[in-house]
Amino acid sequence: MAKPIHSMIRVVDEARSVDFYRRAFGMRVTDRFAFEAFTLVYLLGEASDFELELTINHDRTEPYALGDGYGHIAFVVDDLAAEHTRFTAEGLAPNPIREFHRDGTLMAKFFFVQDPDGYRIEVLQRHGRYR
Repeated sequence: MAKPIHSMIRVVDEARSVDFYRRAFGMRVTDRFAFEAFTLVYLLGEASDFELELTINHDRTEPYALGDGYGHIAFVVDDLAAEHTRFTAEGLAPNPIREFHRDGTLMAKFFFVQDPDGYRIEVLQRHGRYR
């Protein structure tokens, strides 16, 4: 059976991105592989073995156009309100907390934040299908 192991995003500034994911989600660098034209940096959080792969193309100085195909990456947390407060204190500019209801029942409680390269990240309260 297949198992998802990582998702990759292209970033312009390695240090800025590593700092963001460390402060926002407690992710740490597990591996870093420098090649002639690019560097791959793998980030891992404590609660999962799913990694985020940052690709830094050495000749790139302009932000990437994210297009209209990218949606978001999602993280689940135990205390959404506390995380929102922490993100705000860290200067990470989270959007307001929202609720999504289906058939009169709470389906999801969440907020979005953007990383330094403009990638949208959803932070969800652990609830229902979001475990």
